[in-house]
Amino acid sequence: MSFREDYLQDADLAVAALRIGSAGAAVAVAATATEINRAADVSSRLVAAGATLAVTEALHDGKTILLDTLAGSVCTLPAATGSGARFKFVTSVIATSNSHKIQVTGNDVMQGVCLTSQDAGDTLVAFETAADSDTITLNRSTTGSTLRGEWFELEDIAADLWAVRGVTAATGTEASPFSAAVT
Repeated sequence: MSFREDYLQDADLAVAALRIGSAGAAVAVAATATEINRAADVSSRLVAAGATLAVTEALHDGKTILLDTLAGSVCTLPAATGSGARFKFVTSVIATSNSHKIQVTGNDVMQGVCLTSQDAGDTLVAFETAADSDTITLNRSTTGSTLRGEWFELEDIAADLWAVRGVTAATGTEASPFSAAVT
């Protein structure tokens, strides 16, 4: 390896502005390096929640978070600011004790709908959030965590507000997975 190749291999490239395109028609890149890395990083699309996970925009935006523990996973969202960050949560392991939970921080709320199917009755029920919903609980029976692949997607759409949609499966009489447990 030449001196130049060795030097360039370990060098940082710092430019005042990056423009892409043909001469005279180049467009300035408005995204930050962090935003570009977050969008282009395909090496870690699946993230294990473990027992607890503090979800962050920098590490988890656009990722699928696996609810993956037998004793239940508890995931806490960052404060909603209207950033447009999206997080998807998928049941990959059916909890055998406790519950899988997704909850907000502070006085944030969730607004949206969850579709729930009932195993024996071939029925489908829709559950809407209430004005103060801040927690999703999959309790291993009536509210979910009965079938791998159940999912929720949450999007930060405004200060203190998460848009939510999801699909779960239930045993027995279906019940809403939404509650006001944080505030």
